[in-house]
Amino acid sequence: MSTDGLPLGPHAELILRRRYLARDPDGRVIETAEEMLARVAGAVAAAEEAYGGAQALRRWRDAFFELMASGRFLPNSPTLMNAGRPLGQLAACFVLPVDDSLESIFAAVGHTAMIHQSGGGTGFSFSRLRPAGDVVSSTMGVSSGPLSFMRVFDVATEAIKQGGTRRGANMGMLAAGHPDIELFITAKRDNHGLRNFNLSVMADDAFMAAAAAGDKWPLVNPRNGQVVRTVEAAELFGLIVESAHASGEPGLAFFDAINRANPVPALGPLEATNPCGEQPLLPYESCNLGSLVLPAFIKNRELDLAALEQAAAVGLRFLDDVIEVNRYPLPQVAEATARTRKVGLGVMGLADLLSELGLVYGSPESLELGRRIMSAITGTARAASVELGRSRGSFPVFEQSVYPAQGYRHLRNATVTTIAPTGTLSLIMGCSASIEPHFALAYTRRVLGGEELVELNPGFMRLLQRQGLDTPDNRAALAATGRASAVAGLDPGLAALYPTAHEIAPAVHLQVQAAFQEFTDNGVSKTVNLPAETSPQAVAEVFTQAHRLGLKGVTVFRHGCRGRQVLELAPLPGRPSTPVAQATHLCPRCGGTLATDGGCRTCLLCGASGCE
Repeated sequence: MSTDGLPLGPHAELILRRRYLARDPDGRVIETAEEMLARVAGAVAAAEEAYGGAQALRRWRDAFFELMASGRFLPNSPTLMNAGRPLGQLAACFVLPVDDSLESIFAAVGHTAMIHQSGGGTGFSFSRLRPAGDVVSSTMGVSSGPLSFMRVFDVATEAIKQGGTRRGANMGMLAAGHPDIELFITAKRDNHGLRNFNLSVMADDAFMAAAAAGDKWPLVNPRNGQVVRTVEAAELFGLIVESAHASGEPGLAFFDAINRANPVPALGPLEATNPCGEQPLLPYESCNLGSLVLPAFIKNRELDLAALEQAAAVGLRFLDDVIEVNRYPLPQVAEATARTRKVGLGVMGLADLLSELGLVYGSPESLELGRRIMSAITGTARAASVELGRSRGSFPVFEQSVYPAQGYRHLRNATVTTIAPTGTLSLIMGCSASIEPHFALAYTRRVLGGEELVELNPGFMRLLQRQGLDTPDNRAALAATGRASAVAGLDPGLAALYPTAHEIAPAVHLQVQAAFQEFTDNGVSKTVNLPAETSPQAVAEVFTQAHRLGLKGVTVFRHGCRGRQVLELAPLPGRPSTPVAQATHLCPRCGGTLATDGGCRTCLLCGASGCE
């Protein structure tokens, strides 16, 4: 299906009308999808006029429009929503500092409100705050600790609606060596507290080594550097595992892996990320993201790598221009963002691409293709950034970065690639999300009046039609299980091209993430989906293997762990169990019910989360 002749997904019109298209003062939609893309292209290309005049503006306006209208690229949601409109705030990801004083804490709360109102999501490290019960010398009282103040941020976030389109989303991080780490780890075990936060423990190599060796682990007061108490590292790691197994949180962020990739270590360590965890940032930095639609680059049943590289170069220029035209919510953000000019170009539709090319998700051939894809995108984007640096000037702290020692003389952007979750964007484009596998090949959506409609994966149905297997019995079998193996008469080799998330071993999920991380500047959003019967020991192995692979972070989601009975979700992964009257949206990945969790719209069934 298309909207205005655009190659968009079957649900694009509904999503665009609900969240993205411009409205008049009475709330009526006043633009089409094509006009939205024209608005975005024109607003972003306005940056070109300062460098090449009106002719450059027209040239790049047309190039940006064509890149989006051809179905090959979309920027993050705030850019689609706000470019060319009065708000003008185009970035999705922000990190704010929280230092150990009431002034800093409540300044951060106020800044968070401004960012959420503008459509952005925020990340924080609370590791600098003194622990609960510690002395407050100015009043001779005691500190209430990081968790208490996180609840203040949570309540403030709940009170702010982002322009009627996006809820506030937060990432809260705490170092594994903080004295309140156990309280942090278990803060969301009941699935009720901190609903506007995602949580991740910031774990360094020393902690992971201590846990593996069975060593003691010191918990240190950040106020004075003194050891408050010592715990068994393995027991602390086990508590993280138990909580992640029970509720999907916290995730793990690996401090040393993140900072080994820090392009400007002279500015300080990276201690926090955006709400979905894929974008580490310095205090007050923001980052704008965009994603290339991989299935759009299939030509003659092969990946057209040259076309992908050409699109990556245009996409990089688009994202750099966004920095120029963005109206930042805070002067500190404008200053910090301009200092490094970080952008994040990524991908969506990997599962669709692999199926169409005849490659099994997670196979050695698919992993090698993933490396080739991201190597090409990052290489091309960095080359484009070099040219922009030569013509427009490098990012201001270029000389303090790692790049001069690597032989670079010019570079416009300190980072060029990030893999975002693309939850809503992939729904608009009608493709699989990010680098995730298919969650199910069939799922049920409830529509008004309680009617249930079974939706079948269009690529898989085209395969069945080519094989002469599109029969009522096979459709019924597919609807009952969501899996290719249920289709009678289908060659097992062809069924293997459409594996679903729970059919894929956890180690394979991690290998896919690692293949893309190898050539991605920033982080990679990826969920390791686990069946309901998965043991805590298996979760522990996912965490240790993720660290061993050099990943920057890892998130697990055990089927049904978000406070719902497993039998409510059976038998079909992706079957919503909440009446449509209670559901504001349905998951683009599995068709399940979305709820606000961490501020992001998070699926209760598959754990997919999209704040982009």
